Amino acid sequence: MAINFIQSKLDGTDLKIGIVSARFNDWVCKGLFQSCYEELKANGVKDENIVVTTVPGALEIPYALTMLFERYPDLDAMIAIGCVIRGETYHFELVANESSRGITDIVVREAISIANCILTVENEEQARVRMQEKGRDAARVALEMGNLGRICAVSFDDDTDSQE
Repeated sequence: MAINFIQSKLDGTDLKIGIVSARFNDWVCKGLFQSCYEELKANGVKDENIVVTTVPGALEIPYALTMLFERYPDLDAMIAIGCVIRGETYHFELVANESSRGITDIVVREAISIANCILTVENEEQARVRMQEKGRDAARVALEMGNLGRICAVSFDDDTDSQE
């Protein structure tokens, strides 16, 4: 018996990608978005197949992802962009945990891949160091998972076992 191995790919030629970016810690989010966008373009994603919206902060990202997917149900994958920098209060943990939980809930509920590119860092220097790499990583995750979703999609229209 042979193993059925599904080869991942980064070809974004026909993929449709949704992006939600927070504006809080704007300089980081703009850096994440720019590197993400450049990687999407480098892998063939067309501008007309990218839809972008912004929200105030990381806690608003899950809601916007949900609304984006409802408005554009043909999206192949989505990307969440944000940055939470630790402060002196418990608020850091709340925002980091709840935004991540919200994203995971959408992935499970809607069966769509979301590349979580919400940086959670101790300080601005950590954000500066990570923003280019993590933006590119998020784009590659979205491309690979969007393609996987297309490969594994089940079409009930092609059901050959149905009886007439």
